[in-house]
Amino acid sequence: MRKIAHIFMCLVLLVLVPGCWNSKDIQNMAYVTALGIDYENGKFKSYAQVLNFTNVAKAENAELGKPVPVWVGIGEGRTVTESLTTMYSTSQLRVFWGHMKSVILTENTMQHGMDQIYEMLNRYREIRYNILMYGTKESLKKVLSQKSILNLSPLETIMDSPQQIYSQRSFILPVYVFKIIAQMDEPSGLAMIPSLEIEDNTWFEDQDSRPMFRINGAYFFQNKEYRGHLWEDDLKGTRWIQRQLQRSPINIPYEGKPVASLIMVKPHLYIKPVMDKGKPRFMIRVSINAYVDELVKDTPHKTMEKMASVVVENEIKMSYKKGLDQKADVFMLDENLYRKNPKKWHELHRTKPFILDKDSIKSIDVRVTIDSSGKYKQRVN
Repeated sequence: MRKIAHIFMCLVLLVLVPGCWNSKDIQNMAYVTALGIDYENGKFKSYAQVLNFTNVAKAENAELGKPVPVWVGIGEGRTVTESLTTMYSTSQLRVFWGHMKSVILTENTMQHGMDQIYEMLNRYREIRYNILMYGTKESLKKVLSQKSILNLSPLETIMDSPQQIYSQRSFILPVYVFKIIAQMDEPSGLAMIPSLEIEDNTWFEDQDSRPMFRINGAYFFQNKEYRGHLWEDDLKGTRWIQRQLQRSPINIPYEGKPVASLIMVKPHLYIKPVMDKGKPRFMIRVSINAYVDELVKDTPHKTMEKMASVVVENEIKMSYKKGLDQKADVFMLDENLYRKNPKKWHELHRTKPFILDKDSIKSIDVRVTIDSSGKYKQRVN
């Protein structure tokens, strides 16, 4: 009798145990991998890139080189959140944002203002902080439909995986959203967002051209205000403030026929602010290691080091001037003054929001050291 009672109690408990009513099969969800945001006619327009991960996973039986289909959902609303939630009515599946890798903003969106963008990105719990941010002049639908080389997954592009390219050609550093938010909240308020374009005439599959992504410059904000866009050639000098720089080429000399190509690595930047007649000025010192990648004309190491130092100095001067034209502090000199002399920084900014001018750089000292000439030996002196 007791045995029957125990069985009865177990059956009652099994009836009372709740099932997994709210569980979702992972294969029955729409995973957003990239988000594009546009602003036009007083409304936000959002574009969500969705991939089927069964086509992306690197399984043994995967068919390499087979094109990976890309789905793009579009929503519109008066706020960013409203534009995103309008997609849900037709998505058919639950939309999951936890695997998003990048955000792309149009120029109209950036000019309208960033407050609502990073308010949503920072607040919504599914979106992570380590997502990349870009600006673009391109159509967002075209950007989010872009494929990778060799028909690989769209996740294998510069937009989502820029580190592979940066390790071979370090130029404009990829930037995560959390870093941009932090920079905009700093007193100096400088933030840089890399700009993305689609280039049509560089890669070909057989005889047919295949468009590919390229980071062609950057957009600048100062104190949360949009300041404009600078092209890659305008930003050559900003390479030398990137401690993460892994490999960046230069030709020497600066003008005329090159005598050599050098690969520059491991830059170290030191900025010292000084007050000169009540005005802040900055002494910049850069030390960089290098190795010879191509020698056009036999030239001693010491001569090439001096030539390379002149190239770097000229690039710094040029990029500073280009930034100054748009009131963008591309070398973050203002922040350096704030860190080292906050009292003077506050005093200067009471009357003038942008304190830099053409004479703000007092001196530039560049020292290049060639560590290797490759597989060939070369004269040092």
